[in-house]
Amino acid sequence: MEIREQINENYTTLYPIGELDANSSIHLDEKIASMIQNGKVNIHVDCSDVSYMSSAGLGVFISHLEEISARSGKLILSNLSSGVFDVFDLLGLNQLVTIAENSDDIGKYF
Repeated sequence: MEIREQINENYTTLYPIGELDANSSIHLDEKIASMIQNGKVNIHVDCSDVSYMSSAGLGVFISHLEEISARSGKLILSNLSSGVFDVFDLLGLNQLVTIAENSDDIGKYF
């Protein structure tokens, strides 16, 4: 999995590309953990190029929520495919993670 990064004024956007499964989610998990350790706790993940997300991929986001929140940060996801959004909704994860329909004006969340 490739993960592009764009540093913005108040937040950092990650662009994971490909499938977010048990193998590839490790890379995203390490990237987010590194960001948090370096004080970058306002994180936007643009999922427009994520073709599939397994439960391991979902777990990456959930596993970092508490630490991001404890450091007064935010985790925002955007551009989820309808199938991935349905899984978030079915599991109630959309109550834990802010999900923006698209990346337009994502800065207003930070």
